[in-house]
Amino acid sequence: MKLLFLNGPNLNMLGIREPDIYGTQTYTGLEQFIRGFCRELGITCELFQSNHEGELVDAIQAAYGRVDGIVINPAAYTHTSVAILDALKAVSLPAVEVHLSDVSAREPFRQVSYAGMACCKTYAGHGFAGYRMAAEHLLALKNGVIGGAEE
Repeated sequence: MKLLFLNGPNLNMLGIREPDIYGTQTYTGLEQFIRGFCRELGITCELFQSNHEGELVDAIQAAYGRVDGIVINPAAYTHTSVAILDALKAVSLPAVEVHLSDVSAREPFRQVSYAGMACCKTYAGHGFAGYRMAAEHLLALKNGVIGGAEE
């Protein structure tokens, strides 16, 4: 199984940006965490982070026919990007949305997730562990352990 892990704006600032919300671990630490559990689970992974919406859309489109699923933390684009929603819908790959913080307990504008409308599952508020939970969900989906529409 091959997964694309996409991270949106400001995630490159982990460890510096609002550590009371996002923690003190760095983006490099997140990359190491993802690579580590992917090795453990037998998953090939690609990681991509951008502060630019169009680059994220390009990465989603480039994933078509190359990966089995997408784990996406669209960050601030979660609440604004119809373009990312449309790209996820266009490639029709199973996708899982991840947020480090519990967005449902934050500001009202964070309650809407456009990207989530194209995802089969969302994990929020689990920190780095949410990425592993997302990968395990996609692995179970691929292996037929769970159905695509049940979540």
